Amino acid sequence: MGVPITFLDKYNPDQFEILGLDDHRVAWRGRGPELNGKTLYRRIIIRRKI
Repeated sequence: MGVPITFLDKYNPDQFEILGLDDHRVAWRGRGPELNGKTLYRRIIIRRKI
């Protein structure tokens, strides 16, 4: 799941595993990913621990 960088303030390593950052440069050329003409922020990719 992709979460905003502010997730790190509430990060609980017992509950979630950080997998990495999204790499928007691969799919989108130029400024970065956009939605309705607005630039999106990068996301941290996490996975819930089982």
